[in-house]
Amino acid sequence: MERWGIRNGTEEDAPAVLALWRDADGPPSPTDPEVGLGRLLRHDPGSLLLAATDGAVIGSLVAAWDGWRGSFYRLAVDPAWRRRGIATALVRAGEERLRGLGAVRLTAIAVGSDREAVGLWTAAGYERQADRSRFVRMLD
Repeated sequence: MERWGIRNGTEEDAPAVLALWRDADGPPSPTDPEVGLGRLLRHDPGSLLLAATDGAVIGSLVAAWDGWRGSFYRLAVDPAWRRRGIATALVRAGEERLRGLGAVRLTAIAVGSDREAVGLWTAAGYERQADRSRFVRMLD
């Protein structure tokens, strides 16, 4: 039987997490370098949730709390480990964490054209918000 569990990530996990994101075909983001993950973890130490087995990182979810609302970013599962409930378990662990911090509304960011991602979030009980657009500006 395959054994895996969910734990909090640390700055030491950054190289493995970045490799997971690449392997899981996650589109690169300017906030992806190790320094960005380190900044996140110093600001919100419990925000990085990892699925791991035998020391290997096989899944990730950023469950961020800004003091006002909870947001999910970077849900990724190693392709060899998909369809085993890992993504759903990460989402549920993130919900529990954010509920415990006081969140009453959660937002998940996903690539809109990724049918698997959209299907996962829909199956997890999330609704696509058609009347909102995301606006982004990169700071120098």
